[in-house]
Formats: sequence, C-alpha cells, structure tokens
Amino acid sequence: MIDTAFVFPGQGTQKVGMGLDLSSNFAEADLVFEEANSILNWDLRNLCFNGPIEDLTQTENAQLAILTCSIASLRVVQNFGISARMVAGHSLGEYAALIAAEVMDFSSALKLVQFRSKFMAEAAARTTGSMIAIIGLEENKIKKICDQMDGIISIANFNSPSQYIISGETQSLEESIPLVKSAGAKRVIPLHVSGAFHSDLMISAQKQFRSVICNYIFGEPKIDFVANTTGNLIKTSKEIKELLIKQITNPVLWEKSIQLMKGTGISHFIELGPGTILSGLIRRIGDGSICFNVEDMKSFERTLNGTNAA
Repeated sequence: MIDTAFVFPGQGTQKVGMGLDLSSNFAEADLVFEEANSILNWDLRNLCFNGPIEDLTQTENAQLAILTCSIASLRVVQNFGISARMVAGHSLGEYAALIAAEVMDFSSALKLVQFRSKFMAEAAARTTGSMIAIIGLEENKIKKICDQMDGIISIANFNSPSQYIISGETQSLEESIPLVKSAGAKRVIPLHVSGAFHSDLMISAQKQFRSVICNYIFGEPKIDFVANTTGNLIKTSKEIKELLIKQITNPVLWEKSIQLMKGTGISHFIELGPGTILSGLIRRIGDGSICFNVEDMKSFERTLNGTNAA
C-alpha cells in the first residue's frame, strides 16, 4: 500500500467553474455544495460555477469557495476508497485538512472560515498592505532585506527552497523590490491580494478570531495532522485551536511541513481542491515525490488510475 498524504490549497487558487465537473458527476460532491448553500443561506454553488471572478476573488467569498471545493474533492476520493496517513493544508487549507482528520465537521469549518475571512477582509480594509512572491533568492538574503526596511514587512510563506512570499505595508514592499532584484532574485511578482496576510497587519483579525473559535468544540485528530505554523505534527485539539489563531499573523512553513511528511515515509501527495499550486511546490521540495490532484473528472481519473497502479 502506498504511503499517501492529502494536501489542501489556500486562498488564491479560486477560479470560475471550480467544482462544477465533480458536482455534475458525483452525488457526494454535489451534496457538499448543497450543504454549503444551506449553512451560508446564500448561493455559493452558483458563485463557484458561474462567477463573476471579481466576486469570487473577494476574500470573504474566495475562502468559503475554496474550502467547499476542497471538501467536494475529498468526499469523492473517500467514496472511492482512497485514504491518507497524513494531512496538511496551506493556510486556509488547514480547515479542509482538519475536516479530513475528523477534528471538525464541514459545517463548523465553514462557519469558522466565514468569521476568519470577514475579520481578515476588515483588517485589510483598515490597513495598506499587500504581498510579493520572490523566486530564486535565498531565505537569509530576503530576511536581511526585510529587517533593514522601515515599517511592517516579513516573510509570510516559506513555500519551497526557491519560493518565498513577503507580506507587509505596501510602501515597504515597494521599496524592497529593487533590493530583492539587486540581491539576485530571478523573479519578483506582486500578488493580487487585498491585504498583508500572515503579517502583523492582521493582528486585529487574530484578536477577533480568538473570541469566536473558543465557542467551537474540536475533536482529536484521527489522521496525523501537520500544522503549517510550526511544521510539526499536532496531536491535541487544544493546540490545533491555538495554532489556527496564530496562523493568521504567523508565516506558513510549507517547506518544513512537507519535509516532515516525507521524512515519515510519505511518497505520494494528493492535492484536493482547485489548482495544482501545492503539487508544483512539493515537487521542488526534495526529490522523488509523486503528486496527483483532484479538481475535475480528468484529474480524478488520473489520480484513481495512478493510485491503483502504485
């Protein structure tokens, strides 16, 4: 039996039409969208399937849509008997990972993400911040540049040995770009996001979220869960809850998380949800990982054939 992990994407992977193919072909996927519409009391299904992209990209909508599509993909693979020994999610994706680990149900996760996205959007509106992707520059050089800048600016995502995201005040980010380029970065890409996520500009959102999450009851993980705030295995619901709070301002340690999973023997990763961003990152973290994804019929069939053949 192959040693498999499920991984779940975060904000930025949304696209019009996501989930439509699976919903049209699998009743268990369609039921997830029905449940989401019922919980939220508005038509998330229509927004995912038909857009418009301007509405789908808004933080309050994108996070709910990505979570729902990820769980639709999860239900399909579970129905076909595909299971995982470990789970992890990139930022927002941790909520889907925790559903897979049976720490919380879909309804609770969707309600928490509704609060999370609202608080983050409000924090973004009160501040002037953004994020920038840096390709091909060493971590220590990026950190040194951030440290010498005035204002709030820090590494928000440690995605792979060659990709980092910095987050902070827009002016500081803009002033850092020529320094990053002169230090040797291969590419510098401003991200189309509404705020400086995973930075101290989200402290107000973090405080608000703390007051909400305490009202929810979590179970203990039934599958090994790796938290991207620490890059470590987390075994208690109390610690998981605290890390979901910290996650809002803390960096995503994705490379460390994947290295830990590989170190335990994980050889196959299945990305559940829209896009293949995580698969691309995982392939750049060490050698030998086999990655699949499930977001539509074509990718599902490829995953089913690949896991059965392994």
